[in-house]
Amino acid sequence: MEVKDYCERVGNELAAWKAKMNSVSQKAAALKDMDRQKAEPIVKELNAIMDDIDQRIATLAAECPSEWSDDKSDIDGKISRAKDKWKEVWGVLGEDETEYGIGGA
Repeated sequence: MEVKDYCERVGNELAAWKAKMNSVSQKAAALKDMDRQKAEPIVKELNAIMDDIDQRIATLAAECPSEWSDDKSDIDGKISRAKDKWKEVWGVLGEDETEYGIGGA
């Protein structure tokens, strides 16, 4: 897979996650105190992971290195971690698991 194709694919997946994050943030803010305290750090971590992936993708797309397998492994690991956190926050929100189907999660 070419680096540009990979960046485009991950960028599209990331855009889908970001579109849903606003809704998740609003739902987390509306929770009762105890549940909100559980959800807020997860939402914050998800946003940080997505920001990091976004920056890494932008750098890869701009530099187009010939050797980028370490970058791909790192980004794929972050995507996997984000999917786990996404499922975790969805559970705290009390939402149906079928709702969290973002990016193959």
